[in-house]
Amino acid sequence: MNAAAGAYLLSMVRNRIALFFSFAFPLLFIVLFGLMFGGPGRMNQLSAGVLDWAIGNAAMFGVVYTIVQWRRDDLLRLVRTTPTPMTSLLSGWFIVTVALAVAQAVLLLGVSLLPVFGLTITTPSVVLLPLVLIVGCSTFFAMGILVGRLAPNPDAVAAIANCVMIPMAFLSGSFYPLELAPHWLTVVSKFLPLTYLNDAVRQTLSGGYDLAPPLSALFGFAILFGAIGLRTFKWADNG
Repeated sequence: MNAAAGAYLLSMVRNRIALFFSFAFPLLFIVLFGLMFGGPGRMNQLSAGVLDWAIGNAAMFGVVYTIVQWRRDDLLRLVRTTPTPMTSLLSGWFIVTVALAVAQAVLLLGVSLLPVFGLTITTPSVVLLPLVLIVGCSTFFAMGILVGRLAPNPDAVAAIANCVMIPMAFLSGSFYPLELAPHWLTVVSKFLPLTYLNDAVRQTLSGGYDLAPPLSALFGFAILFGAIGLRTFKWADNG
């Protein structure tokens, strides 16, 4: 597992541009939106929306890119010939995914806590947020395994990830309050995993701790995506 985690981390570090924007792009959103719309109470919702989108995007993009890159370089086929089970490989990748999610949360919330932005969080929020991040990462990591089956090459990964995550961010209420949305949009949002991660993060940051419904939904999505992704996993470009 340690070797898989190290190899995955090295793969992400080598993709410096993607790694940079995984941190810089959400941070830019926090700064711009915080200066325009921030303040006590509002910043909690804003920070939650940017954070859950950043976590979901990074978790999915990282595993998709690695699967496609390793498949193109025949590394996945090489791994398949060794005694290393797929569970160990994916577990190592997941550890790095969670570590990067925690780093993103520390950066984004650290900036949001500056007096100019006005985020306020409680001690229970700090304790519960890692649990929410782990569950959220598992969902979008599993989605990444599934999307990795569809991406034909590394150059297509960013386009596919953006086509999935950017519309989902708006449809799930990360960037736009669902309370102001038409009814049909609230119905659609119930079928999107980012809706439940958004709900869980917002509750955690705002002091509401009824986390069982959103976390249960995220677990359900993780099982669904993971089962389909593992069932259809493609070890090599030719099969």
